[in-house]
Amino acid sequence: MALSDKTLICVECGGEFIFTAGEQEFFNARGFSNEPKRCRSCRAVRRTEQRGGMYSDQPREMYPIVCAECGNDAMVPFRPRGDRPVYCSDCFGKTKAEPSEF
Repeated sequence: MALSDKTLICVECGGEFIFTAGEQEFFNARGFSNEPKRCRSCRAVRRTEQRGGMYSDQPREMYPIVCAECGNDAMVPFRPRGDRPVYCSDCFGKTKAEPSEF
């Protein structure tokens, strides 16, 4: 059965948007059973808000660490799990520049 463009209503802004045949193929190929509920611009805004994206006006949460290489205090943008070494930005750059031991 050939797919055709559908006009949907955005639950966020109430505006109409087109769910194209190409987008429907994309959804079907990935096993998505629901149609999109938000227009492209409302999806982008929601995605940024949920992720605390780099273009968000919310500050990124930072976590204090002690660098595993130099021992200096530093802040990183992720919560260290404790099972792997964490480096300050200077030591991380040096570590990544060296060839891997694996």
